[in-house]
Amino acid sequence: MTATEKPGFTRTVPFWAGLTFGTFGAVMGLALTDAINATTTMIMMIVPAALFFQTMRAAGRRAACSGRGEAQRLYVKRVAIFASLYLVVIALQVSLLDDGEASLAVRAGLSIMPGLAICGVFWAIGRLIVEEKDEFIRTLIIRQTLIATGFALASATIWGFLEAGEVVPHIPAYWFAVAFFLGQFFGAISNRITHGSWGAL
Repeated sequence: MTATEKPGFTRTVPFWAGLTFGTFGAVMGLALTDAINATTTMIMMIVPAALFFQTMRAAGRRAACSGRGEAQRLYVKRVAIFASLYLVVIALQVSLLDDGEASLAVRAGLSIMPGLAICGVFWAIGRLIVEEKDEFIRTLIIRQTLIATGFALASATIWGFLEAGEVVPHIPAYWFAVAFFLGQFFGAISNRITHGSWGAL
C-alpha cells in the first residue's frame, strides 16, 4: 500500500464500525418499541452483523498493511468465523422455529447456538490478549475490554433497576452482550483520545 492510500484506508474501519452501530441502534429501537416482532428482529440483525463482518475485513487489511503481528491476524479470522456461524444459526432459527412445531430439544439446541457463537468472540478476545506480543497494544486491548465490560455491567444493572421500577420495558439478556461490543467501540475511542491509538479490537 502506498503512502497516498493510507489516510483513506485508515478511515475505513471507523466508517464501517459507525454503520454497524448505526444499523444496530435502528434495529434495537424498532424492537424495543414493538414496531417489529422477534422474528423480524432476528432477520434484520443480519444487517449489522454483516456490516460488522465487513468491519473485521477492513481491520484485517489494516493489520496486514501496518505490519501487525500474527496474533491480530488470527483474532480477525476467529471473529470472522464466529460471526459467520452466528449468521448461519440465526438463519436456521428463523426457518425452523417460526412454525412453532419444533421439539424442545431442537428449540433448545438452536437457541443456545447463537450464544455459543458470541461466546466464541469473547474467547477470541481472550486469546488475543494472551497471544499479543506487543506490550503497548496488549495494554490497549485490556483497557478497551475493561471499558467494555464496565459499560455492559453498568447497562445491565441500571436497566434492571429501571425494569424493577416499571420505567422501561423488559429486554432479553443477550442485549447486554451487545452492550459489551458497543463498549468495545467506546473503549477504542478512549484509547485513541488518551493514547493516540485505536488499539487492535
